[in-house]
Amino acid sequence: MAKVSISKTLKDEILKKFKEESKIIFRQMYSLAENPHKGKLLGNVGGIVIKELKYKSFRFYFITDGYKLKIMDESNLVDLLIRFVRMSDKKDQQQTINEIKKILLNFGAKRFDL
Repeated sequence: MAKVSISKTLKDEILKKFKEESKIIFRQMYSLAENPHKGKLLGNVGGIVIKELKYKSFRFYFITDGYKLKIMDESNLVDLLIRFVRMSDKKDQQQTINEIKKILLNFGAKRFDL
């Protein structure tokens, strides 16, 4: 089972924007612990995979180790960390993806407040 982590700033943003609906969103995010292959693949930066989950017109972006995700089977995914880092609506989607890629290129995954 993989470990799912949500950055504090993203968690606060979701709670502020969605209020009661945030429970549904968090449930969907934490379901990745059981099925880490879920989500749409958006890109790859230095072995780190960027994927998204959709909820209505919003996208929630997460990063994970692409090598572990590809090679390991379900029983060996204990070491896999799935980190949710950003969210956007449909109109800001490409800008947010480019921002995540730029941060990963310049600073690596450590830059996202772990």
